Amino acid sequence: FSDPFLNRQRANDFIQADSRLRAVTQERIRERSKAHYEHQKETCEDYYLCEMYARRHGYPAAYKHYFGGRRRTK
Repeated sequence: FSDPFLNRQRANDFIQADSRLRAVTQERIRERSKAHYEHQKETCEDYYLCEMYARRHGYPAAYKHYFGGRRRTK
């Protein structure tokens, strides 16, 4: 095999766009559907006092301390 260039048909034989597209789609789905604790951690990280409290007591305790009483039912 002396020619370093491949034609399009040969190139597509070993590079499959389907699998790459599927991987990108799955990654975007995972980004959209974050776990509940992940949202809590991000909320806590945005508030400086909560983040400082979290360094000492952990993110679940910090979120509960600063944001736990905000949910009110009608």
